[in-house]
Amino acid sequence: MKHTLSYYHRINRRTVLKGFGAAAAGAALPSPSFAATEHLNYMCWEGYDSPAVLDPFKKDHDVEFSVDRITDSPGGFAKLAAGAYRDFDLVSTDLPWVQRMGPAGFCRYLDPAEFAEQYAGFYPQFQAPFEPLMDDGKVTGLPTRWGWVSPSINLDHDTVENWRTYAPVFDSKYKDKICLLDWGEWPIMPLVLHAGIDPWQELDQAALDEVRKVIKAALANTRAIIGDLAIAQRGLLDGSLFGLIGGGTYTTLNMRAQGHLNIVCPVPEPNNGMKQGVIWMEATGLIENGKDSDLAKAFLKHLVKPEVAMNLAFTEATSNLVPTKAAEDLMTPKQREAMLLDYAPTAQERSNFLRIVPNVDDFLAIWGEELAAR
Repeated sequence: MKHTLSYYHRINRRTVLKGFGAAAAGAALPSPSFAATEHLNYMCWEGYDSPAVLDPFKKDHDVEFSVDRITDSPGGFAKLAAGAYRDFDLVSTDLPWVQRMGPAGFCRYLDPAEFAEQYAGFYPQFQAPFEPLMDDGKVTGLPTRWGWVSPSINLDHDTVENWRTYAPVFDSKYKDKICLLDWGEWPIMPLVLHAGIDPWQELDQAALDEVRKVIKAALANTRAIIGDLAIAQRGLLDGSLFGLIGGGTYTTLNMRAQGHLNIVCPVPEPNNGMKQGVIWMEATGLIENGKDSDLAKAFLKHLVKPEVAMNLAFTEATSNLVPTKAAEDLMTPKQREAMLLDYAPTAQERSNFLRIVPNVDDFLAIWGEELAAR
């Protein structure tokens, strides 16, 4: 594989959560200060370490957790690969990094038969065999949260009909009303797809020149390049912004969960056969640290239980979709509506599942150059 770790260090749709703090790549795992019979060392995104998720398991199994919360999936993976895998039992992070634990040599593979009950509880598209979490036919982890990247708009100021394509990003009527989220490649991918360029193919210079043109045109039509989630959401709510590009469910669902059902994230229709949305997913895997802990395996099963998946869906910082279908049964009608569950099949049909983008370094370099030249 041609991609270096430097490529993945740029992929971080969660820079908005840096305020929570992350352990430095070489930092030591916190020493547990508890008297429980057993403990688990856990690396994870926000939400996975909430009391609503951990406390029931702690009580049932007489266990405590040492948690290393990450805000950068590549940084977390680099820490594990540098030798910290010996200290951890589980990791919950972006799906590509769980899959890559296999080739990196520190994945504790799962037996699909042992997790048959968990797979049976997933929506069909996430049931075994789930190829994105396979390494040479072996299972590296279970999916735990997901969503899609598309425009976020306010129906008090705009319509879904206007966003059947990404054309408003370039429309003079939307001048200075578009927010391009400064989140690595996430705002770039929709622009590339809109231009009719397949970002999952190796691009020649002519295609990269087209990528530059579309980025330049988008930047020329907006004054808002925002990396802070709260600021972007506030602009969408008060009408100073008509569209957030590069976020989708990640910027939308927590606003809807707070009652702002006028905020939606429709996926534009396919453009000349090319799907315009992108599906992202988080997963949880067991780390091969020589312990072969049954407790870690039990916690992985715990994470995808319907009541626990519900708590992962609605967290303080964000709200996200989960693969456990029975979590729907625990939601109120308002929560179902907030999570856009009825729209999710349409979003999936119109979206590409995120995979390696060969020219992402070129995309990011062009973005940086054009941003500096504004």
